[in-house]
Amino acid sequence: MKMIIRPMVLTALAFGLALPAMAQEAPATTDPVAAAAPATEAAPATDAATEAAPTIKPEQYLGNPEYMLNLDLSTGGRVVVQLYPDVAPHHVERVKQLARAGFYDGVKFHRVIDGFMAQTGDPTATGQGGSELPDLKAEFNDTPHLRGTVSMARAQSPDSANSQFFIMLQPRFSLDHNYTAFGRVVSGMQFVDAVHKGEPPAVMSRMVQVSVAADNKPVPPASMLTEDQPAKPATDITADQLNAPLQR
Repeated sequence: MKMIIRPMVLTALAFGLALPAMAQEAPATTDPVAAAAPATEAAPATDAATEAAPTIKPEQYLGNPEYMLNLDLSTGGRVVVQLYPDVAPHHVERVKQLARAGFYDGVKFHRVIDGFMAQTGDPTATGQGGSELPDLKAEFNDTPHLRGTVSMARAQSPDSANSQFFIMLQPRFSLDHNYTAFGRVVSGMQFVDAVHKGEPPAVMSRMVQVSVAADNKPVPPASMLTEDQPAKPATDITADQLNAPLQR
């Protein structure tokens, strides 16, 4: 019996001595990328809530002039937009920043589809332009695209919104969760309805002045809130005009 136990004890001891050596030889990680990276001091743990953008409640921004946008249109008057910083804080800040820089003043509505939406925010009026600021990461949210909803235009990439936005003329729920809605018209929708239609329109309506309501910029004089009218169609050609002159 002793002859059997002794080898087993020796074997166990030998195996126990081998474990530290095996542990020292084993790599610290099986991730080849992490293994190849130089060792760095671990960053202290942080609370994700403290890194997130400050939240704001509807009662803090509804009717608050700091979160209202005034669009003075060449169609005759002021459009007031209630911004939604609780669902799209970065988009709201971008539009406010550009408005305060005068970026939108004089910019035209370059794509207006009757019964759908009116798009603007491109200083080149081609649909290809934007600001010099970096594109925004999408902030898709549950705000529906109803009549009067203001939403950010973008290219194919979800994270390509920059300065262009559109105002809904009629509901289109297929846009929900695909475009970042960041506000809604609360007054002056009749001036949006009057924007010239077309892709592009023959005569483009424009935003004469865009401002944050808290800045108290007055509405421009009526003489500035006017625009050229589309060219009148050519006079109808009569049958007599198509006839060749009579030979005498």
